[in-house]
Amino acid sequence: MRGGMGNMQNMMRQMQKMQKQVTAEQDRLNVEEFTGVSPDDMVTVTFTGDKLMKDIVIKPEAVDPDDPEMLQDLIVAAVNDVMKKITSETDKSMGKYTRGMPGM
Repeated sequence: MRGGMGNMQNMMRQMQKMQKQVTAEQDRLNVEEFTGVSPDDMVTVTFTGDKLMKDIVIKPEAVDPDDPEMLQDLIVAAVNDVMKKITSETDKSMGKYTRGMPGM
C-alpha cells in the first residue's frame, strides 16, 4: 500500500485545480449577458448569467391599454426565453466538470 499517500495528495491537487476552474467558469458565466426575446421581438430582456435582469426594452406597439395581458405574456415569453439560454449555456460550460463526477 506504499505510494497511497502520494496518490491521494495528487488527487487532492487535481480536485483543487478543477475547483478553481469551475469557480472561474462560474464567475465568467455570472457576468456574461444573455438576451431573451418575445415573439415578434416586441419585448427584449437582458439578464446576466446569475439571473439578474439588467435591461428590458418594450416596443411601443406592445403597449395596448385595452390588452395589458398581451404585454404580460410577451414579458413572460422573453424571460422564459432568456432563462432557457442561461440554463443551456450553464449546462454546456459546467457539464464538462460535472460529467463523470460522483454526486454531480
